Amino acid sequence: MIIATAGHIDHGKTLLVKALTGVDTDRLPEEKKRGISIDLGFAYLPTAGGGVIGFVDVPGHEKFIRNMLAGVCGIDEALLVVAADDGIMPQTREHLQILDLLSVNRGMAVITKTDRVSPERVEEVRASIADLLASTTLKGIPIHAVSAVTGDGIDALRQAILADAGKLAARQTQGRRFRFAVDRVFSITGSGTVVTGTVFSGQAKTGDQFLASPANIPVRIRSIQVGKKTAQAIKAGERCALNLTGPDFDKDSIERGHWVLDPVLHRPTARIDVMLKALPEESNVLRHWMPAYLHLGTSAVTVRIAIRRGETVRGGESRVVQLVLDRPIGALHGDRFVLRDHSASRTLAGGIVIDPFAPARNRHTPKRVKVLDALSERTAEAALKRMIEDSPDGIDLATFEASFNLDANAAAILYKSLGLVILGRSHRIGISAQWRKTLRERLLAEVQTEHRDNPKSMGIERGFLARRLKVRLPEPALTQIVDELAGEGRLQLSGTLVRQPGHDATSNPADEKLWMSILPMLQQDKPLPPTTKEIAAGLNLQDKPVRDLLHRKSKAGDPLKVTDDRFFLLATVLRLAKLVEDTAADAEAGKFTAAEFRNLSGAGRNHSIEVLEYFDRIGYTQRLGDVRRIRRPIEQALAAQPGAAQRK
Repeated sequence: MIIATAGHIDHGKTLLVKALTGVDTDRLPEEKKRGISIDLGFAYLPTAGGGVIGFVDVPGHEKFIRNMLAGVCGIDEALLVVAADDGIMPQTREHLQILDLLSVNRGMAVITKTDRVSPERVEEVRASIADLLASTTLKGIPIHAVSAVTGDGIDALRQAILADAGKLAARQTQGRRFRFAVDRVFSITGSGTVVTGTVFSGQAKTGDQFLASPANIPVRIRSIQVGKKTAQAIKAGERCALNLTGPDFDKDSIERGHWVLDPVLHRPTARIDVMLKALPEESNVLRHWMPAYLHLGTSAVTVRIAIRRGETVRGGESRVVQLVLDRPIGALHGDRFVLRDHSASRTLAGGIVIDPFAPARNRHTPKRVKVLDALSERTAEAALKRMIEDSPDGIDLATFEASFNLDANAAAILYKSLGLVILGRSHRIGISAQWRKTLRERLLAEVQTEHRDNPKSMGIERGFLARRLKVRLPEPALTQIVDELAGEGRLQLSGTLVRQPGHDATSNPADEKLWMSILPMLQQDKPLPPTTKEIAAGLNLQDKPVRDLLHRKSKAGDPLKVTDDRFFLLATVLRLAKLVEDTAADAEAGKFTAAEFRNLSGAGRNHSIEVLEYFDRIGYTQRLGDVRRIRRPIEQALAAQPGAAQRK
């Protein structure tokens, strides 16, 4: 369990932590000199079960609210500290506002310095604290009165903290990838770079490999310390120190605000869609493109608030907005954040990340609004269930898994429970079973329509299917459905074309008549059949209709296209292939020249080279400088070509 102090400057937070743990968290010389906390301090309290409670002592001075925000990321509980003599002060209120915006709902209020005031004053402060908490997420938490100087109430507070730690449910580690927020970086002679921080999710052990993000530098955990004791493993909800190493890693590679995480989670983002809640007390209206400071995890970065033009967010209002960051940071679904004004002088709003990888365009379309509404669900299961219904173009599963921090096993279990259909391999897209069924039916209908409206069409190019169906599924995903239908015999594939089984684009009477005129000319193949121009001249026709018919016929498998103006019947190709075999048989080591083939075929030099280049192209022969050799049987080479299935 991790507990953070909160409260006004000089209200005794550091002394309270020391009284509870025996550790003075003021470590900087300037802190000792001035008697105030400037940066984060850390202390640990062992529990009876062998665990450790981590304390984060945050600065109370208004100038160091940024450091305070870095300390309350990922905490489980808060100790709201109020001095009995001062009572509630400005930073008491601001710290409480921040805890409320971060939805911290566990903790205790502590009245300190009770040795300086009367019992009546203590009760007066107790009542004012209860009133202050009444409208926040910490409403109803216990209020303890203590004196760190005399020790009064310290033991009771310590026991209450230990008892509360035993009741706190452990953070989920299974199914989540490792993610560690860095709040401090330093070097130790002989060890190298050490980072301290909070494990947000997952678990890790000594020797594990991760990334320093957003720098994208591989690191290895050399050693781990929890509560100044060496540990072999850590898990979500623990504060610890990690000694990191890597070939390209040093102290300058990482800083507060960075993450150490599983490589899958390394997706720095500069646009996040969030559910934003403006402070009820905030009189300054949040407008489009207003600058602000975003505090998320341990990072702090300037942003612009993107709201629909002409609209605003007033105090107490909640709505979905986009934050456009000045530099990329690490963020995931469910991360809590706080917005402060551009001068970093006051807190404006807070909220939760709903889409860490937000698009720059079409932010307000009805389709996008539906997706954001689904992503507003707290759990991955609830969000995915709604997204399946509202995302006909499919869900990018890699992005979804990274956003919700699901490992492969947790994702697989979720997809199975919801009956999700996964399309594609390298780029996985998820759709519902019903939508898959609908897509199959629409594909078949679209191909049927194509043949009905365009009888001479050889089919639809795969690359145009999505446009024809008016969907935005990636081509590999749609191709998988096409391949399924082809495997079932309901569609036929010819190269990049998709058509109905048995469809012949030349089966109309006019084409059939022209083909019957061309066929005898192609059969006169010694030494080679005529070109399209020669056929057209022989039939007293233009070249274009002859060429067009032969191109369409070739896509069905016979004749075979050798060049743009030369087509051979299958029988001709097999005859010429036999001549190649005979030429190779008479050549040394089976390597023959174009001239040797020309001599045997009787064709001219240029025409013989056209034939051999065709055989090279289909993989029947292989050119080796000035000679060629047979690479594989002609039957195998032809079987790999478009239209092979129709020739059988």
